[in-house]
Amino acid sequence: MQAAAVAQAVWAPRPLQAARPRPQQFACAAPQRRAAGRQLAVSVRADAYSPPTVADAKAKFVDAFKKPLPAIYSTIVQELLVQQHLFRWNRQYMYSEVTALGIVSIFDQILDGLPDGEREAVFNAFVRALEEDPDKYRKDAAAMEEWARSQSSITPDASGDAAQQALAAVAAAASEGKFLYTKFFAVGLFRLVELTGSKDPKTLTGLVKALGLSQERVNADLMTYKGVLSKLEAAKEIMKEFIAREKKKQAEREAEKAAKAAAKTEAAQAAPTESTA
Repeated sequence: MQAAAVAQAVWAPRPLQAARPRPQQFACAAPQRRAAGRQLAVSVRADAYSPPTVADAKAKFVDAFKKPLPAIYSTIVQELLVQQHLFRWNRQYMYSEVTALGIVSIFDQILDGLPDGEREAVFNAFVRALEEDPDKYRKDAAAMEEWARSQSSITPDASGDAAQQALAAVAAAASEGKFLYTKFFAVGLFRLVELTGSKDPKTLTGLVKALGLSQERVNADLMTYKGVLSKLEAAKEIMKEFIAREKKKQAEREAEKAAKAAAKTEAAQAAPTESTA
């Protein structure tokens, strides 16, 4: 419960600020008609983009994964789904193999207490609720992991291999202000550096700088993520102890019940013998 509450607080998406209304302008009839025409065109373009709602994503997840999740996992998964849904349907969203690696890493660590089949089912339901392909996520994440293990350093390079080109595409989009940074991308970057075996913090710093991202924001998101994992691990230990105590109590109750039944049976068998005597 503690880990679920912490995760809900620290991973909650920031509220969007409403646009500030402009003061009404006075003009002649012709400009008003032209303005009305422009407003209509803008309205039509806005109506053409109608992404699914958060409620739609949650409904798709529940439909794909019908089993109830323990509260320790459910709260975190729901918060992650809300956040990634908002990122996924942002107009600047761009699928990235690094983000895929980040999401896969998060799920593998957060849900490691579940059976393998159930953990994979939760992951598949999560990605499909975002109208994306979980197999592609897994495949791209595995490819990035394999690539990173063979590297001593990681740099974006538009003329390099597939992974370097993917990083270069992010750097290019970021330089134009068109890259949508997310916490999941930050986790993916950290995982890439971790897989190279580098222990030097400057390795991650250099990669973040090469991509044109905010080091302060990446550091903050990684600290938040590590904090959530730490709290979650503590909550799992508490849950294990609770389950062990409950199993012990249940075993004691069953033993007591069996002993009473055996005593009753023994008494019933002895009664006719005493009567005959």
